[in-house]
Amino acid sequence: MAKPKIAVIYYSTYGTNHAVAEAAAKAAEAAGAEVRLRKVRETAPEAVVKGQEAWKAQADKTANIPEATADDMEWADGYFVSAPTRFGVMASQMRAFIDTLGGVWMKGALANKTLTATTSAQNAHGGQEATILSMYTTAMHWGSIIVAPGFTDQSIFDAGGNPYGFSTTAGVFDDKGKAAVAFQAKRLVEFTVKVRG
Repeated sequence: MAKPKIAVIYYSTYGTNHAVAEAAAKAAEAAGAEVRLRKVRETAPEAVVKGQEAWKAQADKTANIPEATADDMEWADGYFVSAPTRFGVMASQMRAFIDTLGGVWMKGALANKTLTATTSAQNAHGGQEATILSMYTTAMHWGSIIVAPGFTDQSIFDAGGNPYGFSTTAGVFDDKGKAAVAFQAKRLVEFTVKVRG
């Protein structure tokens, strides 16, 4: 049987969601998946990015990671999506990428695939749950199968107890968070196998 194909798609301004995506990719591979780690294209003006040292450093650090494309979405059997919160919904960079997928959606190439989501925000009540739910709303439009972690493992409780998907304060990704992300990625792979058949 062919390995399930998982696209780990992320946007990260300062590095938190990049770290989450790398941990998810590693866990998905360990669970038996073929994985593509992809970042979404930066849409902020170059002068803005270069004007903030931490933002520029993150962009430079991940310059070798390929940008996500519609082909990656069509290729995958399941998606692990990670993006920061911006005013209670996903960052505009992730939204801009999603908005390029109309052609793939029209072909039905996003339907019947699994999806799980994670996020970060500047503070604990900065829209983390709302951001994940905004990603899941998009998944419902695609006809994707949402694979939330729920309260199905102790690691979810240990990492703060978000049943929608791992979320954290920006800059904080400790061992408890890594365990929750690993569980969420493994659960995604398991359900992808079941859905794919």
